[in-house]
Amino acid sequence: MGKKTAFRWYFGGLASVVATCVTHPLDLIKVHLQTQHRANIGFTGTAMRVISFSGFMALYNGLSASLCRQLTYSVTRFAIYHSMRDHVIHNQKQHLYFYQKVYMAALGGVVGGFLGSPAEMVNVRMQNDMKIPVHLRRNYSHVLNGMTRIIQEEGFLTLFSGAPLASGRGALMTVAQGLCATLLCQPLDVLKTRMMNTQDYDGIIHCISKTAKLGPLAFYKGTFPAAIRLIPHTILTFVFLEQLRLNYGISVKSDLGQD
Repeated sequence: MGKKTAFRWYFGGLASVVATCVTHPLDLIKVHLQTQHRANIGFTGTAMRVISFSGFMALYNGLSASLCRQLTYSVTRFAIYHSMRDHVIHNQKQHLYFYQKVYMAALGGVVGGFLGSPAEMVNVRMQNDMKIPVHLRRNYSHVLNGMTRIIQEEGFLTLFSGAPLASGRGALMTVAQGLCATLLCQPLDVLKTRMMNTQDYDGIIHCISKTAKLGPLAFYKGTFPAAIRLIPHTILTFVFLEQLRLNYGISVKSDLGQD
């Protein structure tokens, strides 16, 4: 029997946090594009507009909320997947079939997306705040301030306004991590962002109808920054995840090969 090093349940979240510190500006630009109503400013124009109006560091607005989201969403989805996988492999002495991997990944994405919704809402609002007239800005100082004020001003359930869409997106993203995931998830991501950014919508159907009036391509706003963000984010996440496993993982013995 050979020795191997296993993941600790929280390694996925930590790896995602480090990756987010690098890719957060792309996420901010994506949110700005997704919340456009009439203007049709592209990726480069949006980036230059943010920097010229608010300075380079404005690209990191909402970073605390983005990190908090990774510590809920990513920790949960990785923990569920790896825990269920290890249970099957070690208890039943078998490798995972493809359908089992899909099921575990989808379950992790659904639960993680739901738990990450409050931080995601604060993230969207902090990123988008600079586009709002000064007298209407929320000016959340950090993620906990944002959550507290949302509860006080709009009610606790508001934190989960986009949770069903976030859960669906989380499932698709976890199952199909990569470029195809961006194309599959983008309509859900656009609707999620719009519902989290404002309470002007009565529900998901109302949000869909209002977005559809902007044309079918409105559901794919922000696809380019979403795609170029996801590729390095995925690569960096798994690079850091592997380094955490090798240096701080749990030593175990198994007569099975790596899954």
